[in-house]
Amino acid sequence: MVNDVVDLTLTKPRTRRRFIKRWRTWRMSLAVVSLMLAGWLLWPATPRDLGVGKRLLTAHLLPAWREGELIVLVRHEERCDRSKTPCLGPLDGLTVVGNQHAEALGKAFRVLGMTRTDVLASPATRTVQTAQAMFGKVQLTADPQAICGEAIGEALLQHKHPGRNLIFVTHSGCIADFEKALGYPHAAFPQYGSALFIRARADGRFDTLGLVNGPAWTAVLKNL
Repeated sequence: MVNDVVDLTLTKPRTRRRFIKRWRTWRMSLAVVSLMLAGWLLWPATPRDLGVGKRLLTAHLLPAWREGELIVLVRHEERCDRSKTPCLGPLDGLTVVGNQHAEALGKAFRVLGMTRTDVLASPATRTVQTAQAMFGKVQLTADPQAICGEAIGEALLQHKHPGRNLIFVTHSGCIADFEKALGYPHAAFPQYGSALFIRARADGRFDTLGLVNGPAWTAVLKNL
């Protein structure tokens, strides 16, 4: 009987200590999960839309553009093989409307200024036609996948010269690859003619300034 009382007395503190230890562990786990959830909710799912209000100005895009610090990924305009509108030429190229939109997009970039900017394009028909409608002559990559995939950031830096912006006319999949590398794995699907603006830092890292979709340029330019 005495032994039973002693065992019971010793067991209660042990049980209490185990409970407290488990409670602390559970509380810490809950705190970690809460922080992760808060970070997920606060981190934007897609790059900032610079076509809203005066965001392009507040993002300090213009000073970086004038200094030749930016990389811009432009998605080709409307492709003919996925549209019912008339083709400009080959089926794998642009529509007539897409070519007109590309010309308007080129005018928007000329308003920003092209004196410190190089243009590069994927050699696919639709990207070549987009770049030519925007800027005329253009340098092409070796193949459509040359600047794409997980190492797209490194590949872009190899083509960007110090003090000069780089505009790369490319495909939605390659833009999505870059967005994923920048921390936006669930970004919205890039629209035709969308432009993603990235600042290339001296240490080789990137700052995502945001994107401008084609139809927004008219309003954006009025705010410059």
